[in-house]
Amino acid sequence: YSFNLDGTNIYMTLSTLFVSQAMGVHLSFAEQMQVMAVAMLTSKGATGVTGAGFITLAATLGSVRPELLPGMAVLLGVDKFMAECRSLTNIVGNGVAAVVVSLLEGELDREMMNRALNEGTGKGQDLQSESNDDLGADPESGSTLEHTSTA
Repeated sequence: YSFNLDGTNIYMTLSTLFVSQAMGVHLSFAEQMQVMAVAMLTSKGATGVTGAGFITLAATLGSVRPELLPGMAVLLGVDKFMAECRSLTNIVGNGVAAVVVSLLEGELDREMMNRALNEGTGKGQDLQSESNDDLGADPESGSTLEHTSTA
């Protein structure tokens, strides 16, 4: 589930502006704000399905200025690469949003976050052993309790 689709929204807004400029169609400030508002709503439907961002872009262009729809052919060749950029931006945006929400709720464990972030640089502690301690590990004997699940 994604609640913060920055990458898709940015893609849809900038692609609309790019297509309009490439086709020589002037968008007024009000139309640009309409594109942004429609992109904020329609970007929610573009999550989880490959190529859905391109389809929702078509819906956005059709709702604002239908004469821009043929200009989407210019974007078709690079959409696959742009999908990767959209996904990366969405993931980073979701991570930042999760940290901000947990901070505002008073649930952010700064020590754990710093250890996790420093782990990739070699400065962090072994988080796996700490998570085993939380799951019932016996730190003195080095054994862990077995967790079994039934289907």
